[in-house]
Amino acid sequence: MSALRPIIAREAKIRATNLTFIFWDLFYPLGYLLVFGVGINASLGFSTGDPGVSYSAFFLAGVLSMASFGIASNTSWSFFPDRDNGIFYEMLTYPMSRPQYLLGKVLFNVGIAMVQSAITIALAAALLGVPLRASGWPLLAGAIVVGTSGWFFFYALFALRIRRNDAFNTVTSIFYFVFLFASSMFYPLDPLPQTFRIPAYANPITWHVDVIRYATVAIGDGGVIAVEAAAFMLFTAASFVVALAALRNQE
Repeated sequence: MSALRPIIAREAKIRATNLTFIFWDLFYPLGYLLVFGVGINASLGFSTGDPGVSYSAFFLAGVLSMASFGIASNTSWSFFPDRDNGIFYEMLTYPMSRPQYLLGKVLFNVGIAMVQSAITIALAAALLGVPLRASGWPLLAGAIVVGTSGWFFFYALFALRIRRNDAFNTVTSIFYFVFLFASSMFYPLDPLPQTFRIPAYANPITWHVDVIRYATVAIGDGGVIAVEAAAFMLFTAASFVVALAALRNQE
């Protein structure tokens, strides 16, 4: 932990001195829940397929997954200013391993994701009547930790290999659109055409959302959820290995 402490402290200072990041990470996803959860439910009468689950409760998992996705993207973007001001290369000379550097970058932001999840779940229960399911909280905590880490390692690969900030933003925007809308984040997949369901079920966002949805409102088959959870952990491990290789190639 002594090697990780300065990296975690620096991530905390970056967040503490940038109110935009704090607002975006903690409260912006809640806006999605209010707009989509209330708006779609009221104007379109959207059905989740389960009469006991409102669209707000169904979409809560999507909001929590979206927050992990966004926090990971913002964290990986920090490689660019670090490279520009030279601190990135200086930190590579510190007495710590490359895996410790990656873990240090993500640990503080995993904490941010946990706080964001707690705020969103509490307000969803208070404002939208989403039921709280305490028995699923351990699984939810694990999904938030692994999800935020996995997406950070995934994006870190591109942040470390791409030198131009605008090119990285283009890549993340494309991933944001494809991953989020070709998934189970906004709607159930079963009623959709097979040509859409196949890529959606192969999407890591779908795996992450389905695990969170099972943890929060108990939607899904336990066996399928276990497979999706295992698949996302493999995705996280593979992303870490590839991001670590990219970090070791930095000069």
